[in-house]
Amino acid sequence: MSFDAWSILFMVGQSLVIFLVVVMVAAMMIVYERRMLALWQDRYGPNRVGPFGSLQLVADMLKIFFKEDWTPNFTDKFMFTLAPAVAMFTALASFAIIPISPTLGVADWDIGILFFFAMAGIAVYAVMFGGWASANKFSLLGGLRSAAQTISYEVFLGLSLMGVVALTGSFNLRAIVEAQIDGWYIIPQFFGFLTFVVAGVAVTHRHPFDQPEAEQELAEGYHVEYSGMKFGMFFIGEYVNVVLISALMTCLFFGGWLAPFNLDIPFIPPAFWFMIKTLFFMTMFILARGSLMRPRYDQVMNFGWKVCLPVTLINLLVTAAVILIFSPTL
Repeated sequence: MSFDAWSILFMVGQSLVIFLVVVMVAAMMIVYERRMLALWQDRYGPNRVGPFGSLQLVADMLKIFFKEDWTPNFTDKFMFTLAPAVAMFTALASFAIIPISPTLGVADWDIGILFFFAMAGIAVYAVMFGGWASANKFSLLGGLRSAAQTISYEVFLGLSLMGVVALTGSFNLRAIVEAQIDGWYIIPQFFGFLTFVVAGVAVTHRHPFDQPEAEQELAEGYHVEYSGMKFGMFFIGEYVNVVLISALMTCLFFGGWLAPFNLDIPFIPPAFWFMIKTLFFMTMFILARGSLMRPRYDQVMNFGWKVCLPVTLINLLVTAAVILIFSPTL
């Protein structure tokens, strides 16, 4: 076998391992979330399955794998089956652009951020398909809410990153991380970071932006008719998205695999800094769920269009002006 063939096999193997680890991290986050919520809300949390509840994840996975995967007769069966597959595929595919360390990652594309936008745009179809194909008024309302919310918040999700792209001169995430060696972008792009956080929570449908599910109003919304593995794909896909958005915050604004203050600690690999920063933002997702109330749907839409979008545009204009002033060659 030639050297090129071995290289291709190594890259395919590395990609499969990374995707498998991402799914496992997303699954373990379910238990981590329960533990942290229990800690902050002063209650026990999972403590029945295994020592100190350590086997709760195994119990959850067995339940998903062996629960009856029932498809109601009144649904559009093709679209009903396609929707969770699209949700899971787009979440995993988006992770391909994330650089974990200088040498570890699935793909090093110059269109990295554009690819993420494309996957985020396709992901909304999963919720729309699920809401429409279920032939249930609560599912349909959840799908409509999700489509309107995602499209609204994706407008400034993209604009919030244009300041970072302008400072780096590239859509490549690895180039963006390497450009932060003299200082993380959280300082010059603080307002871009704030709006990206809001938009990131909204497009993942996490609390307090979980209006498409809103169990008190829509009885779980677009996936109310789903069970078994199809529900599991929606469920795990949501947690993969949380890991993805946390990893993007790390790479775009907090230096990715770079150590704080450029500390040179030889026995700590660069991937450690990436993982510890990503874990911090995953914990913030959980803290938001445990501490914030859910606003009304009209308030969510008004906040996106009347507050976040103007802030994002002002941040982009100021960034462009600063680049023009301090770049004599332009």
